[in-house]
Amino acid sequence: MPLLSKGRYVARFADGPADVEAAQRLRALAFRDARVGLDKDAFDALCLHMLVEDQSNGALVCSFRLMPLDNGRGIEQSYSAQHYGLAQLAEFDGAMVEMGRFCVHPDYADPDILRVAWGALTKYVDDAGIEMLFGCSSFKGTSEDAYLDAFSLLKDRHLGPKRWLPRVKAPFVFPFARKLRLRRPDLKAAMKAMPPLLRTYLLMGGWVSDHAVVDRDMNTLHVFTGLEIKAIPPARKKLLRVVAG
Repeated sequence: MPLLSKGRYVARFADGPADVEAAQRLRALAFRDARVGLDKDAFDALCLHMLVEDQSNGALVCSFRLMPLDNGRGIEQSYSAQHYGLAQLAEFDGAMVEMGRFCVHPDYADPDILRVAWGALTKYVDDAGIEMLFGCSSFKGTSEDAYLDAFSLLKDRHLGPKRWLPRVKAPFVFPFARKLRLRRPDLKAAMKAMPPLLRTYLLMGGWVSDHAVVDRDMNTLHVFTGLEIKAIPPARKKLLRVVAG
């Protein structure tokens, strides 16, 4: 059953193994190589899988997965906890959801896809009473050289509050807050290099860890990203709910 239908696109939760496999196939295409076939792991069985489809031809154009948690005490079950020390977030009292494996089909560049995906997520967050959204936001590749302005901007404006800030856990990280402490970002270059998903988080008041994890399995650099729902600016929240309407 559709969760949200807007114009050309419809968003719905996966209904059975075939839908989950379709999402895993899209993830392989987006994150790895189509020849891999499926991108899957043990967390898939613990998650809800959101699909965004093109109503004109039934093509799957976007997918992501959601792991709901009653509160922070369950955060060690999350995918992010493999890579970040999240003990401080265990104190978060409200309902949380981890969003992961967010991807858009590389043949589709329509910005409406992102709008529908966030509209569907907004509807889920409102219906479930979620108070914090979190996950990993990824930069392509494992070299930081092309992203120094982006990381410098994150350091200057978007580091998480100390009470929630993740600790280093992964064996290989780029500690950008420390390494780039004297660098001032070129704002245009920073925003150009910022991944679209992370850019959206930041526009809504999201924050990031002070280091990026070097994830050679996924061939990415990623930062932990958190968003307290109450921190979303009212105008932005209104726009999201118009889409979710």
